Amino acid sequence: MPNSQQARPGPTPRDDASPTAPYDALLLVSFGGPEQPEDVVPFLENVTRGRGIPRERLEAVGEHYFLFGGRSPINDQNKALIAAVEKDLTEHGLDLPVYWGNRNWTPYLADTVAQMAADGVRRALCLVTSAYSSWSSCRQYLDNLEQARAAVPEGLAAPRLDKIRAYYDHPGFVAANVDGVLAALAGLPAEVRDRARLVFVTHSIPITMSDASGPEGGAYVAQHLDVAGAVATQVAAATGVDRPHELAYCSRSGAPHVPWLEPDVNDRLEELAAEGAAAVVLIPVGFVSDHMEVVYDLDTEALATAERLGLPARRASSAGTHPAFVSAVRELVLERAAAERGEEPARPALGVRGPSQDRCPLGCCAGTRA
Repeated sequence: MPNSQQARPGPTPRDDASPTAPYDALLLVSFGGPEQPEDVVPFLENVTRGRGIPRERLEAVGEHYFLFGGRSPINDQNKALIAAVEKDLTEHGLDLPVYWGNRNWTPYLADTVAQMAADGVRRALCLVTSAYSSWSSCRQYLDNLEQARAAVPEGLAAPRLDKIRAYYDHPGFVAANVDGVLAALAGLPAEVRDRARLVFVTHSIPITMSDASGPEGGAYVAQHLDVAGAVATQVAAATGVDRPHELAYCSRSGAPHVPWLEPDVNDRLEELAAEGAAAVVLIPVGFVSDHMEVVYDLDTEALATAERLGLPARRASSAGTHPAFVSAVRELVLERAAAERGEEPARPALGVRGPSQDRCPLGCCAGTRA
């Protein structure tokens, strides 16, 4: 994919009869990742800009990427998701162009928003490839969107950009994760399958950031626990076995003296093995696709830990391009569009917390970055 979106015909004019009105485009907003070995350190410099991290430390972290040819899976996964969403929209008679912009690598968000302005996009709905609430997974993306709008060249009207609500509990996202767990369970030896423990995994963040997440604080952990419970309940219904489940974390970074969410998934595997656990399924529920935190932190490190411990383990797939998740994207677009037209659409959500708000209130996910 080129560094910025290709010029395309202007958006189809919207009217009140269009089910996607008032939106004339969808923007996928993601983290970005290197495409080749020489991109790795510059990419990491983008990620850590302003934090004073020495280049040698970045080169050490970059070794994770070099194990996979210096290429992150995330860009290809975003392309696949865009293609699946475009196909789904077309099949449902919805004419909504899909753009893509990244925070840390090409296509850069500012370039994409400038292209949208040049294409005549007036108002776009934004799908962020993070389903949860925290400064790094929500508020920072909102800041990035505003920065991209401010950078639109003079003479062009920056489009209004609205972010889709946190969708961790949408039935389509849950269904995709349920299917991933069922497939992983099927891959375990039959004699331990019914006694497998479900270990849901997400990205660790500083405890101060977690405590400040959401309108009232603590949303990041609470949302993960909510969706883990919803997935575990559906897995139990499908298999007839009620398996214990829990939440663990991966990808901790930052200064050692700064407390982050625990337990680390590898530490927890050590404890489970010592407790006599029969087997585990690792479920990357905190991630939308199988990008670097999944293929390295789980597939490379955690599964190696389980093998060393003699603990049978399988890793469930993430939502990715699962049809239920792709359909969920369309449903979330139509839901928000209807709400913006003053209607009262259904807002499906599983678990106990209920659907998240469309607009983050002032002070939500306060800026407490590491």
